[in-house]
This record gives sequence, structure tokens and C-alpha cells, in this order.
Amino acid sequence: MGDAAGIGPEIIVKALSLREIYDVCRPVVIGSLKAMELGREVARSNIRLRPVHSVSESQFRFGEIDILDLNNIDVDRLVMGKPQAMAGKASYEYVEKAVNLSLRGEIHAIVTAPINKTALNMAGYAFSGHTEILAHLTGTRSYAMLLFSDNLKVIHVSTHVSLKEACNLVKKDRILETIRLGYEALREMDIEDPKIAVSGLNPHAGEGGLFGTEEIEEIAPAVEEAKALGMKVYGPLPPDTVFVRASKGEFDLVVAMYHDQGHIAFKMLNFMSGVNVTVGLPIIRTSVDHGTAYRRAGLRLGTADPSSLIEAIKLAAKIAKNRMARREGKTD
Repeated sequence: MGDAAGIGPEIIVKALSLREIYDVCRPVVIGSLKAMELGREVARSNIRLRPVHSVSESQFRFGEIDILDLNNIDVDRLVMGKPQAMAGKASYEYVEKAVNLSLRGEIHAIVTAPINKTALNMAGYAFSGHTEILAHLTGTRSYAMLLFSDNLKVIHVSTHVSLKEACNLVKKDRILETIRLGYEALREMDIEDPKIAVSGLNPHAGEGGLFGTEEIEEIAPAVEEAKALGMKVYGPLPPDTVFVRASKGEFDLVVAMYHDQGHIAFKMLNFMSGVNVTVGLPIIRTSVDHGTAYRRAGLRLGTADPSSLIEAIKLAAKIAKNRMARREGKTD
């Protein structure tokens, strides 16, 4: 459900009011019934909210929303649009519950609504976001953030670190692993033989070493090794043009060297419709590609856009079905 003080409950109500969602999956919300009632009120909806004690009790009927109620939000103390420890603690507990259910095979995928890093840390959880929480809870060491849309897909060598540290993380082994993670992820998204562009770190991809040597010493060797493994990989390419080329269909995926290099380009094209995917986990997780929108949530106008959540649900369903089909094929 995400942070109860943000737009999560509102956009969940809006997304799960669409028949098209129930055509592709069987959704159940892990969250707070009382917070979802507030979200329903803000969304000006009369959809029925149905509390359940386990996933097996869910009926997955269009026209009502099954909610696995953790009962961890006191709405009388909840201040909409403000970070607070109660909401941060609850948002962590939703993710933790979802991961446990997924690892036990009771659910096929997780779709997360936005959380707030300040609220999370106020509650005593020293994580910089969902990606790091999920890696911790699943014991995953090799993972990456991939941003997905129809017109652009971007995976990141590093994410929630300082720019100085991000430059230090541009190393051959990490770049090669990110390429591999992206390649495998796209195959689960029905792109069987993806063309992967690898961005440079420096202006003009280093201009032959004039503006930096990372392209020569780290990025190019990773690209060559990926090619030797049979992947279609190109680069290092100038960062100021590679995203345009990918958005026009020349490449299926861009490997960005750090968070903002990939995010700025992606959000210029897909600010409210992009999907965030954590790749490398033993479970499937997609998410909205925006934050809690505290300012909007605090106004309680009911104008939050559910587009990113809708796309995240659809993508999670697609990946889950493809993964199950591959497993059945291997079994056969």
C-alpha cells in the first residue's frame, strides 16, 4: 500500500476500480483497511473494501478490493502529506509481509505504491528505498533498478549513492553484471534478443580519454565481454544522445552509469506512466516510478494519477505469467 500519508491508497483505489486489472491478474492489497478507507474517500469512490486475514480468503472479484489488513495505522493520528514514523513503520511492514508471501509462493508478484525515505528512517529503518529493502529481505546481493516504458527502458549501474561514489562504482564487473541483469529481465518482458546500449560516464563518452578514462578502462571491457557471451551490446556511447536513439527504437535498453543519468532522461518522457522494476531478486517486484506526492496528498483533492500503478500491475502480471510458462516448459 505504501505510505499511508501519501497518494498510495488513493491511486490503488483508482487502479483497482478498473476491470482491465482483473482481466490480467488477481490483486490483493497488503495494507491498512482504515487508510484504504481514507483513500477511497479522497478518490470519491464507493467501491467495496473487503478485509481478509490471508491471501487464500481473497475472492478477487471486480467491484471490490480484497485487503490483507495489517491494522497498523491509527487514522486519528495520521497527518496526510507529512512524513511520520507511524506511516514509515507501516510501509516497511507491508513490504516485509509481501516478500514473505512471495517467497512462500502464496503470491506471484509484488507491486509497490510509493514510500517516503524520511518516514522510513524516522521509524528506524535505515534504507534508502524499496530496492534496498527488497534486497535485504531476500538476501540478494546482485540486483539493479530498471525503468520500463514502451518507448524507453533504462537500467542503472548504481542508484541511491552520492554522485562522487557513483563515479567510483563504475567498474567493469558491476557494469557487466548490470548488462546481464538487464538482458535477462527484458527476455521476461517478451524481448527475446534485446539490443543493449551502454552509456558512457563522461561527456562525449570520454572523447578518447580527453575527458576521463572510465570508458577505456572499465566500460569498454565490460561491453566486449558481454558481446563475447553472445549479447547484442553497443558502447560506450555518448550519454547526451544514447537515450534519444533508444527512444526512437534503435536500442531496447540503455545501461546508465548512475541514478540521475538514467532517471532524468526517462522521466522527461514518462513522468507519470513509467514503471520501476527491481531485477535480480528471487521474486517479482514492480513499482510506480514516482513518490508519495505529499503535497498533493495533503490537499486531498482526489487528483492523483494512477497511470504508473496501472502499468506496474500489468507489467508484473506479464512477467509472472512468462516466468511460470518458462518453468512449466522446463518441467515438461
